[in-house]
Amino acid sequence: MNALQIKQFKLIKTEITRFMMMYKFALNELETKVEILQEEFQLLHDYNPIEHTKSRLKSPESIWNKLKRKQGGLSFDGIREHVKDIAGLRITCSFLSDIYRIRDMLEAQSDLKIVEVKDYIQHPKPNGYQSLHLIVEVPVYMSDGKEFACVEIQIRTIAMDFWASLEHKIYYKYNETVPAQLLRELKEAADAAAALDRQMERLHNEIQSIREEQEDGEANELTRIMINNQQFSLPEALFGLLGDGRQEKD
Repeated sequence: MNALQIKQFKLIKTEITRFMMMYKFALNELETKVEILQEEFQLLHDYNPIEHTKSRLKSPESIWNKLKRKQGGLSFDGIREHVKDIAGLRITCSFLSDIYRIRDMLEAQSDLKIVEVKDYIQHPKPNGYQSLHLIVEVPVYMSDGKEFACVEIQIRTIAMDFWASLEHKIYYKYNETVPAQLLRELKEAADAAAALDRQMERLHNEIQSIREEQEDGEANELTRIMINNQQFSLPEALFGLLGDGRQEKD
């Protein structure tokens, strides 16, 4: 390899590294937003709709293989157009309603743009797979200006996540040639997981109703707030001031 080839190779490597960093930063930005939403929801509602999250970046080899399958041109613009899941974030929830609550919270973020939605919960795949997929465009501020990178977000319940993980392991073991009997059993397991999610949602709603009735009788709780594991008492004068303010507005 001569000096010119080495220089060209270094230039290409730098461009690829910058391109991958853009998606990493987009993923970091999105993870930070989700963490803030988690903490806000916990403080205001004493409830966290997110059990856990997991992020990943596709390798350059995986990106290249997907680009070939989609017959896209080998360029950064071609990759942006044909490979929307270079960066991925999986959000796992306890209940079905949490999935759509999180979607709504992400939609409310003014600097995020949801460019694609695939609802495999309302319309499961033939094999039983269920999850809500979003492609979100995230602004990234690099040293030479603002870029936009897409991140795929998969939001699913614990039951859906368990099934998807098991299905992936089975397909990997059989090299994607799974016996018909196992396919039938996987579909039955997916149906059972969906039934469990619906039952847990009903229980969750009933418990929430009971909890709200109990909170109505706990007036003392209204005069205290908890932030960052520190409890603060609210002075009665503050409530009077807020009350006067509401009356003036009315």
